[in-house]
Amino acid sequence: MTVDLSPVQEYYKDKTIFITGASGFMGKVLLEKLLYSCHSLKEVIIICRPKRGKTAETRLEEMYKLPIFQRIKDERPHMLKKVTIYQGDVTFDLLGLSGGSLKHVTENTNIVFHMAATLKLEGNLRDAIDMNLVGTKRALAVAKQMKNLEAFIHLSTAFCNCDQEVMYEKVYEFPHKPEDLIRMAEWMDVKTLDTITPDLLKPHPNTYTYSKRLAEILVRDHYESMPVIIARPSIVSPAAYEPIPGWVDNMNGPTGLMIGCGKGVIRSVLVNQEYKAEVIPVDYAINGLIVIPYEFNKQAKRPSQVPVYNITNADHRKMTMGTVVELSKRINRQIPLNAGLWYPDPCVTTNRFYHNINVALFHWLPAYFLDFLLLLFGQKRFMVRVQQKISTGLGVLQFFTLTAWSFRSELYCSLWNKLNEEDKAIFNMNMNVKETEDDYMEQCALGARKFILKEKEEDIPSARLHMKIQYVVDVVCKTLIVGLFLYYVLKWTGVLALF
Repeated sequence: MTVDLSPVQEYYKDKTIFITGASGFMGKVLLEKLLYSCHSLKEVIIICRPKRGKTAETRLEEMYKLPIFQRIKDERPHMLKKVTIYQGDVTFDLLGLSGGSLKHVTENTNIVFHMAATLKLEGNLRDAIDMNLVGTKRALAVAKQMKNLEAFIHLSTAFCNCDQEVMYEKVYEFPHKPEDLIRMAEWMDVKTLDTITPDLLKPHPNTYTYSKRLAEILVRDHYESMPVIIARPSIVSPAAYEPIPGWVDNMNGPTGLMIGCGKGVIRSVLVNQEYKAEVIPVDYAINGLIVIPYEFNKQAKRPSQVPVYNITNADHRKMTMGTVVELSKRINRQIPLNAGLWYPDPCVTTNRFYHNINVALFHWLPAYFLDFLLLLFGQKRFMVRVQQKISTGLGVLQFFTLTAWSFRSELYCSLWNKLNEEDKAIFNMNMNVKETEDDYMEQCALGARKFILKEKEEDIPSARLHMKIQYVVDVVCKTLIVGLFLYYVLKWTGVLALF
């Protein structure tokens, strides 16, 4: 039976796609969307490394058990057979491919999505260079051997040029050369490299954005001989519509912050509430990535400069962080998380001194107290260790929450504007939908409950009751603390003796 295909679907007909990083958050959504919507493609090849004693094949089987692949199982189960997996790793030469696997990849691939990276903002420089910079170099080396390559899409980040007041869709120069950093990381010992890292990174806040910036320059330098393209998503948030509204599989960025605050574990955050929140739903980002190779190859004339797409939310859809905070508090009262540690009412401030006092009193003090109780009862202590992770996470996040970001995303917007109605229905990037930001954040809250915390929807009424009890306890404790403080101040000053 002949199936009518949209222009984008027609482009992907009989194509072979190669993906690095398919086991990541965005990688999973990309794989699912390609299989579901570009169902006339020939093959999707992914590489995956063994992890925790599980082979690449076992990890793929487990991935298929995720709820996001259910619609493929229900409607197009034959598409799963179009996925070929090889054991591979971007930290190995030729991505760990050799012999028959390398030959199959280089002789058949038409489109490459290079998404593998380390996202650890607090990670050391050697690991960041090896994964994000040298890993990209290795992926390019394999892509150079591909006989039918039409597009190599390198996934970067919108925040890699943080020294720019306005970030346009272009590659920015940087004094450090990628090859120089690669050579330095090869011969310099880790201790020395860690010592000079703070000076090397300036003006970058972490090794992630620094290594991603150098990787962009490396990719740009291959544009003359290869069809390379750079895509820069901002902070990628849970799905707006597909494959499942609110779907998320990690606690990075806003999801982790939402859960930490919702559980009452995070009691203070450094956030400038006047600045805009820079997030993009994962399905909007993935639909953009899929359309990019189609748009690139339908042009009559190749652009003179490497195409760069800032995949960011439209300005009129961006909320201030203050609005996000208030919405989060309201939604958390409606859809509370189960068994929180304390009533979720974090202090949001830009004052570091005030924040540090709050952290000492409401993060570290309770953590040590709870660990002490666990020690008395002969249980395993964990709260201080959890708090250390939270402290590190908040430390690297504050650069993004205390900085005003300005992105120009004309090329990304043009992807949507150039699609016909049929493709717009399939590859949604519409920034003028009827659903509000409130609706989306509610979906994010439900997604965090369901997919990360594995909490059931029927538990929400009891969670609301639990929160009400926590509220009373919170008010009583605060009243007692303030009362005792005033009592001792009045006693110390002698005012109390007057009464």
